[in-house]
Amino acid sequence: MPIKIPNDLPATETLHEENIFVITETRALTQDIRPLKILLLNLMPTKITTETQFSRLLGNTPLQVELEFLQTATHKSKHTDEQHLIHFYQTFDEIKHKKYDGMIITGAPVEQMEFEEVNYWEELCEIMEWSKTHVTSTFHICWGAQAGLYYHFGIKKHPLDEKLFGVFEHEVEYKKSILFRGFDDTFMVPHSRHTTILREDIEAVGQLRILASSKKAGVYVVSTDKGRQIFVTGHSEYDADTLKNEYMRDKNAGLEIKIPENYFENDDDSRPPVVTWRSHANLLYSNWLNYFVYQTTPYDIEEIH
Repeated sequence: MPIKIPNDLPATETLHEENIFVITETRALTQDIRPLKILLLNLMPTKITTETQFSRLLGNTPLQVELEFLQTATHKSKHTDEQHLIHFYQTFDEIKHKKYDGMIITGAPVEQMEFEEVNYWEELCEIMEWSKTHVTSTFHICWGAQAGLYYHFGIKKHPLDEKLFGVFEHEVEYKKSILFRGFDDTFMVPHSRHTTILREDIEAVGQLRILASSKKAGVYVVSTDKGRQIFVTGHSEYDADTLKNEYMRDKNAGLEIKIPENYFENDDDSRPPVVTWRSHANLLYSNWLNYFVYQTTPYDIEEIH
């Protein structure tokens, strides 16, 4: 089934070229199907790139998904055209009366700041509190995962000695987790961050379970008992060249940056990246939509509580 997105969203053309089944608002009106309503709180500065990444994954399942975009009112993006934001994005005040089957809170390039120093922190806290009663399952990504674990459970983030940068091998710890149904014994995930969360802090919280981890990258996925809140520390949604663009940006600016691990063939940045995480990413989001959203959410969306 297709993902339903606004008629003229820039991601539409890209997804069509990749054979991702996209349905516009106009055509969706003729179908007698109750689509899954997914809200994407996009905290990334590169809004259009992030929209495309998540639309690609959400559109690659048998379920019809209706995707809406949310931005913070207390912080205005400097990297995205204002007309794009006006046309495609809503603020919390505009959607807080609604309910959603699923929600994704993206990462943000603010991880080295204290949470309370982020200018939209209070607004984000309000949104996360609202999600507990208005969303069936919320997927928190990277800094969004750290923010969620801190807000909901008081778990702090800690600085790393050096940036975790590259694509790393992971394994499923909790073998009964249906979020990882169909996964191989090991799988690859991109990471790009300066901070981390500690295993012992998570294990001290009875409501949380570690589902997957990496010897090099640490804890990867943490979930509440029934998956109402899921926290993902990596970036499985990344495009093939996302890490390359970040690396070349810093390298060309003369900044100290190590080559991403397990990414370029033979660690040669003149060669194209080798994508080793795409199948994992598609299965992760397919499982989330199926088992934690579709199989759990009520048919009458107003019954979510």
